[in-house]
Amino acid sequence: MAFLLINGEKKQFDALPENIAELLKHLDIDAATVVAELDGQIVQRQDFAKTKLIDNQKIELLRFVGGG
Repeated sequence: MAFLLINGEKKQFDALPENIAELLKHLDIDAATVVAELDGQIVQRQDFAKTKLIDNQKIELLRFVGGG
């Protein structure tokens, strides 16, 4: 088992997603609609696929919502 702290909530994974892109796919989140912060550092969208994840990392996913 592996764990990630996502938006303050501890999530358990049978197999940890390899990178942020895989995590977003697993969570059914469109990468174009979020900003990702990993352990306090903003990750550029073009780096999602190459940003590796490790057990117990803290991730904040901020979604953009249209409206006015």
